[in-house]
Amino acid sequence: MAMLALTDDVILPFNIVSSSMNVLELEADGLDNALIMTLASNSGTLPLDSSSMDTVIVISKARDFPAAPLLTEIFRIMKPDGKVLIHLIELGADLPSDQILSSLERKILVTGFLDPEAIPQQLDALLGIQSIQVKAKKPFWKVGSSFSLKAFKGLPKVQIDNDMDLIDEDSLLTEEDLKKPQLPTVGDCEIGSSRKACKNCTCGRAEAEQKVEKLGLTMEQLDNPQSACGSCGLGDAFRCSTCPYKGLPPFKLGEKVSLSDNFLAADI
Repeated sequence: MAMLALTDDVILPFNIVSSSMNVLELEADGLDNALIMTLASNSGTLPLDSSSMDTVIVISKARDFPAAPLLTEIFRIMKPDGKVLIHLIELGADLPSDQILSSLERKILVTGFLDPEAIPQQLDALLGIQSIQVKAKKPFWKVGSSFSLKAFKGLPKVQIDNDMDLIDEDSLLTEEDLKKPQLPTVGDCEIGSSRKACKNCTCGRAEAEQKVEKLGLTMEQLDNPQSACGSCGLGDAFRCSTCPYKGLPPFKLGEKVSLSDNFLAADI
């Protein structure tokens, strides 16, 4: 198994690398053949072939290590399904560990790694330092690879449980829901104020029109009365001798003039 231990420091403590290997469930003798790289740069390239490492362990005292360019290089040199562990050590206990973990997991996902998992942090209250670990893995497929998808021959079978209690949809409707909406009758003479009464009118509009004809007025003059002098609606005492509304009861301009049922009926 090919393994790379990487740090931005001058030295790489053996006990920290060993504990990181335990997290990845690696054998201790794997460290004998591991590559050790110190003073790694965030922006530098790694002098290794693509897909050549099974495991990469990154150890640093800096909260922003490794940066995105170095993570991209680590992704390049790792074999498909390889594992990576980022171990940040000797961080100040006052640093927000949640923010550090969130930023680190986001960088790992953006690089292309899968299933980032934060290891429970180790806090040394006496020394006032903490340790943060996050592990992830590279996808088992190579970039640019393709594979066929299994096609279904027909629809999948659906099993129906006969013991299941089904609800009658009609029982969910109330009596109000079952009532048919009342739509206006087509041809009703009340539809449209400018229409005349129907031939067989039963709503009373024909009788109203007959009263209007006797008065010598139009329906428009009754439905929307207007006045040039402004006094037509006050009553006969204020109307001119030629006023078309002479003889009608007082009304408000712009509102329909109401006529009583016996308005044109003889007094005797």
